[in-house]
Amino acid sequence: MREVAIVGIAMIKFGRYADRDFAQLSAQAVLEALKDAGMEMKQIEALYSGNLYQTSGSGQRILQQVGQTGIPVVNVANACATGSTAFREAYFAVASGAYDVVMAVGSEQMGKQGLLGSRGDPATSLEGRVGSYMMPAVFGMAGMEHARKYGTKQEHFALASVKNHWHSTMNPLAQYQKESPLDEVLNSRMIAYPNTLLMCCPTGDGAAAAILTSMDKARQFTTQPIKVAASVLTSDPFTDRDLTLPDINTLTRNAAKLAYEQAGVGPEDLDQVELHDCFATAELLHYENLGLCGDGEAAMHVASGAPWLGNKIPTKYEEDVAPFRDKTYQPKTKAVVNASGGLLSKGHPLGATGVANIAEIVFHLRGQAGQRQVEGSKVGLAHVIGLCSACTIHILQK
Repeated sequence: MREVAIVGIAMIKFGRYADRDFAQLSAQAVLEALKDAGMEMKQIEALYSGNLYQTSGSGQRILQQVGQTGIPVVNVANACATGSTAFREAYFAVASGAYDVVMAVGSEQMGKQGLLGSRGDPATSLEGRVGSYMMPAVFGMAGMEHARKYGTKQEHFALASVKNHWHSTMNPLAQYQKESPLDEVLNSRMIAYPNTLLMCCPTGDGAAAAILTSMDKARQFTTQPIKVAASVLTSDPFTDRDLTLPDINTLTRNAAKLAYEQAGVGPEDLDQVELHDCFATAELLHYENLGLCGDGEAAMHVASGAPWLGNKIPTKYEEDVAPFRDKTYQPKTKAVVNASGGLLSKGHPLGATGVANIAEIVFHLRGQAGQRQVEGSKVGLAHVIGLCSACTIHILQK
């Protein structure tokens, strides 16, 4: 397998675009990625398009906007991991030697469509029996399970939302760029306890694109190739609970183990992480799943300041956080988490998210993240989970 590098990256500002369709949004991201790489569309040898709700022909429709060159197109759907799965397919296309220059695009146009889930097979569905398969309920239940086991408080989960909303104010590409102090988060409308409205990600429209090449060829286009050090995709293994209660932890833990082994790094080596915070409860669970802290330590980790930009709680939030901090806790890693604002503020157009998370890591590794720049960033991890089930993890290095 050859080493693979990212030489071009772009994402558009996430939001709601009633006057444009997903192909037009994608075309903008594609053209910006080409410009970033110093390439033309005719140099791209294959296209992998991730789009969940308009999968069939999505890549071909994008090419109708930017130029049809006869290249192979593969259209991908894999729940919330759709975009990152398209990126992984592009990675393997280059790593295998099949192609030298490949593009991955993630896109979605959701408007105000919710993440409601479905009833599923009545033989295995838990709907109306022991809970609900609607996504707010699933992640509410997962948070309550963590609270029962470790004593995690609603305020601890809410701190992830406070952090990510603060980070978003420094990201011009985020759908929302508004701070939300702890009392505002806790007092917003309850959706599925312990997650209030401001602890749930918004849906919307968006697109992101990445251009991958072999490491040897990358030197022709940039002096700053970003190495894809690990690309991992997992699904749920069998467990006794798996057919009735969704397990959002095991596949991420399995993916993280494989990714760290593949990249030859550990959680302590990470400078920043973009993880799948579709709900505030999910962020804390994934601290533990990704090994950023020990089991049962997520509440202490978020309150310690370690995952916040600058690895400290901003002075204006000190009073809110102080009652929930354990001063004896020593963080295992100082990786900043969701400097982009995360899904909670950046938004979550499903097919776009995976490539957008990778884009955010690249911005930091290049030193192009502006006010939210993680100083000295050399290693970053992008994580997405889809409850179909699928989990992708990509580790990128300078």
